Amino acid sequence: MLRASVIVFPGSNCDRDMKVAIERITGAPVNMVWHGDAAVPACDFIVLPGGFSYGDYLRCGAMAAHSPIMRDVIGKAKAGTPVLGVCNGFQILCESGLLPGVLMRNRSLKFICRDVHLRIDNDTSSFTRAYRKGQIVRFAIAHAEGNYFADEDTLDRLEGEGRVVLRYCDAAGEVSEAANANGSQRNIAGICDETGRIVGMMPHPERLFETALGGTDGRRVFESALVGFAEAMG
Repeated sequence: MLRASVIVFPGSNCDRDMKVAIERITGAPVNMVWHGDAAVPACDFIVLPGGFSYGDYLRCGAMAAHSPIMRDVIGKAKAGTPVLGVCNGFQILCESGLLPGVLMRNRSLKFICRDVHLRIDNDTSSFTRAYRKGQIVRFAIAHAEGNYFADEDTLDRLEGEGRVVLRYCDAAGEVSEAANANGSQRNIAGICDETGRIVGMMPHPERLFETALGGTDGRRVFESALVGFAEAMG
């Protein structure tokens, strides 16, 4: 059976939402792993959820990246365990060096909480393979520091290697400055590592995974984990 672990930091506030989404969509048992623990229990994927870890002091995700549990998360990620970072989790992945770039203050300098349209630009990663490339989806965002920044060489490398997973767009799929929710370079909403197993995204798939929440576009993020598990099991 597929198994998942959700890392809980002081200030996490989407950890239980993530647990519910994973359980309802995949049927997988979910370990809630405290930041001070030394190791993540054996599992098939790890999630770093949204929230405000350590109160967002210093930089968002900077302190969480040095939590005791992150040593094992980094080790397991490098050994091949898929890792998903959502919102604050994306910030932590960047601060820990598992993904390049940084998440800066929104262009508006204000907290943004609303639904956005996204274009799936990579349908081969561990958490997007249940989508199709070019598909337009609607997720929720809720952040003050979601403005993705990297130097031009890094951005070109991400583009050239197909590692941009999601981009902000309008309902018709047009990627434009007007559709850019937070000022992210090249409208980037999510990226992956070279293997496609480590994925970070600012939008929250767990907030739109069933009709009771107003939409189901987010559920395929978790269904993608199921696809990967089934393939691995042969």
